[in-house]
Amino acid sequence: MRLTHYRLTFHENLFYATREIGRLYETGRYLHNYALTYALGLVHAPYFQAQQIPAYAEELGALNARGIYVTPARGVDVRYQLVTFKFADNAYRVKMEPNSRNVPSFGRAKEVAVGSAFEFAVIHREPLKTPRWIRMGLWRSKALVQILGEAELKPASQSKEKIASLPLNPLDVEGDFRIYDLISMPPSSLVENARLEADWYEAELPTGMMFVPANMIYRFY
Repeated sequence: MRLTHYRLTFHENLFYATREIGRLYETGRYLHNYALTYALGLVHAPYFQAQQIPAYAEELGALNARGIYVTPARGVDVRYQLVTFKFADNAYRVKMEPNSRNVPSFGRAKEVAVGSAFEFAVIHREPLKTPRWIRMGLWRSKALVQILGEAELKPASQSKEKIASLPLNPLDVEGDFRIYDLISMPPSSLVENARLEADWYEAELPTGMMFVPANMIYRFY
């Protein structure tokens, strides 16, 4: 298994509603690993979904057999911009229908500003080719994908209790969590600065030594 360390730099403002405070919609400084996996083109969802029900287990779970896993991303240089917006209504349309998606119609958006950077990793068994440019968020914001380094994953020596070098999706991890910072966000909360007792891998990269729990796969409970 190998680990590739990536940096993601946004060339357009990024918006997704991590937290809603009245009419303020705030974008967080972490990117969920589900969203990254889709954005990198490793899995695909149908363009049209009549019921707007995600199929994470079927679509993301297929990567487990291929030995591919994407970690959540941490903001390493994040700036924000407040934007006021309003979507116009069609006054002639009188039929009221429930909206199947949580899309704000007006308010203020706290967006991740142009130039903000995030870092994440992909664990893979076979050689992996990722796109140079991807799009993410409600506005389909454009971001540059850069490889910071790649190395072989080896079983880590010494203690089984370590601090993970990257944010984690706790659903995907085997081990006992001791200490962590909870990041509340949909569709499942993440953890940062997680100290846990588990089997570990280490990767010696140009950016430094990186530790990740062993046996991380997409799991759904």
